[in-house]
Amino acid sequence: MQGFRNFIIRGNLVDIAVAFIIGLAFAAVVTTFTNWLTSLLPESASEVFSNTPNSFGAFLNAVISFLILAAVVYFFVVLPYTKAKEKYFPSEDPGTSADVAVLEEIRDLLATRGGQV
Repeated sequence: MQGFRNFIIRGNLVDIAVAFIIGLAFAAVVTTFTNWLTSLLPESASEVFSNTPNSFGAFLNAVISFLILAAVVYFFVVLPYTKAKEKYFPSEDPGTSADVAVLEEIRDLLATRGGQV
């Protein structure tokens, strides 16, 4: 069970799932916006002055649905995932990395030798 937990928390599985969900919801926003925008364009010159109803309400509905879905995903998936990841896999303390520390040590050794080879 520990291996499965590590797979779920350490991998990009949750990131991919969140991106997929948000991408699908945003696709609905783009689709309804495109439908609304194209409904404003006349199909012929006789329809330029006609008062046909457009689907702006559907676009607003898609935007509101997207924002609600994004909030739900953030508060119920992303935040708990981030907290669990920090609990089980704490990030390393910020500092110098191992390769930079080795280079600094080499620099200091060369400085104590006076640059002599």
